[in-house]
Amino acid sequence: MNSLIKLELTRALRNRKFLFFSVIYPSALFLLIAGNADSKTKIDGSGLTLPTYMMVSMASFGALTAVLMGNSERIAKERESGWVRQLRLTTLPGRGYVLAKTASAAVVSLPSIVIVFVVAAVVKDVRLDAWQWLALTGAIWAGSLVFAALGVAIGYLASGDAVRPITMITYFGLSMLGGLWMPTTTFPDWLQDIAKWLPTHAYAAMGRAIEQSQAPQAQDIAILAVFFVLFAGGAAWLYRKDTLKA
Repeated sequence: MNSLIKLELTRALRNRKFLFFSVIYPSALFLLIAGNADSKTKIDGSGLTLPTYMMVSMASFGALTAVLMGNSERIAKERESGWVRQLRLTTLPGRGYVLAKTASAAVVSLPSIVIVFVVAAVVKDVRLDAWQWLALTGAIWAGSLVFAALGVAIGYLASGDAVRPITMITYFGLSMLGGLWMPTTTFPDWLQDIAKWLPTHAYAAMGRAIEQSQAPQAQDIAILAVFFVLFAGGAAWLYRKDTLKA
């Protein structure tokens, strides 16, 4: 399994397009949204300035990009090419394949988080205590496992041709409706009611609580836990189904 993890890491790091969208793109989007923003005016209902608010949003968005976009397309294409079938003939257990995919995505997601933080601190003078930087990094990195499980599920659900549109719709839908691109306080009331139950909203809210020196809300943690169980359970069921089909 260690050899497969190393292989997956090498492939991910050699994919320049993937690295751009998962590592550089979130930081560029942060500068686009918060570049000219007032560093003193606070967003209604959040107690945070726009740069501080969007820093967590874009770090979460970058991690989401790495684990969701990377896993789903690779798994679907590897199933179609017969690579997954070949791996089943080895001693590698099924969980080893899934863990290798998750590990490679997690390693790529960490730089995207850190780079957004560095850009926010250097360019927009975002200042937090040392424990907050560490807690934010850990919370966003750990929370990305929810979407890594979703990526695996989509990879086993969709064919090689269908996986990209399905992933893109899921990716942009969760990002926009979950408030990663703009504060949900700007949404109509009915849309805010929907957004607060989405995993991306809970994911970013967990980071923003840390920025305010508060503990994450139990509701947000529960939402992420429930979605992780649903996504991981769905991925496991689809993997077994794909194995029987093969």
